Amino acid sequence: MPPDRSEFVAASFNVHAGVDGRGRPHDVLAVCRALDADVLVLQEVWHPDGGTAMAGEIAETLGYQVTEVTLAQGRRAGPDPSAPPDWMRPFDWRTASHSIYLESVRPFPPNVVRSARYARAEPGSWGLAVLSRLPVLDAQILPLPQLSRDRATRAVVALNVELGPHKVGIAGTHMSHLSHGSALHFRAVARMLDGVFGDEPALFAGDMNLWGPPIHAFFGQWRRAVKGKTWPAWRPHSQLDHLLVRGLEVRASAVWPDSGSDHRPVWARLALGGP
Repeated sequence: MPPDRSEFVAASFNVHAGVDGRGRPHDVLAVCRALDADVLVLQEVWHPDGGTAMAGEIAETLGYQVTEVTLAQGRRAGPDPSAPPDWMRPFDWRTASHSIYLESVRPFPPNVVRSARYARAEPGSWGLAVLSRLPVLDAQILPLPQLSRDRATRAVVALNVELGPHKVGIAGTHMSHLSHGSALHFRAVARMLDGVFGDEPALFAGDMNLWGPPIHAFFGQWRRAVKGKTWPAWRPHSQLDHLLVRGLEVRASAVWPDSGSDHRPVWARLALGGP
């Protein structure tokens, strides 16, 4: 904890299962260590079947308590040694050469399933985790209704944590796209957070897959702690990753540099007593 017990650091990072679009690994642990957040929300964390969970390993190494939810089963492809150095081929999110295959909601078409890249990919689960160095008073998983076009389920991880003698609400999520009907989820989450946290100070963080002005429309009582472009990481033109606060003061904030994923992390130093 920082010396000021009314203050804490929060960050959010979509880690893209720890690989780029070509399946080459990037060092998620090193980025999390550098962020040095008291509360860290991670999207697209990977847990290989029979292997070590990414969020659990980060938590154990860096001293966090972790609350995690699986949002999809799928496969993660390994690196292609013949691939060029770019992060991924343009417009290649749904073809056989992508590195993450989410298939628990519906299967991929035969041309993907028959591909050598898919066959060699490791099975596992893909999800959302909230890590806290602040004492966790309680935690719950709040599931959201399935969207018909989405390849994953969606949920909010909600915690109450101790900040000195005070209680602060922490919520993390990874929302779907507007084209998949995520507006239904945003409206539900806005009501949900009011019910879970009441009037207490709170942080709502994650990859929202939505830029700033519509976020304000859905969450009128919340404000953005960070403003800056986060996606795509190598040449960002939009902010999809947000730290929304209520009853907290923003003392410093930043968009982190390109850190290996297709999203850049967002970071803020927050304190009690904001509007």
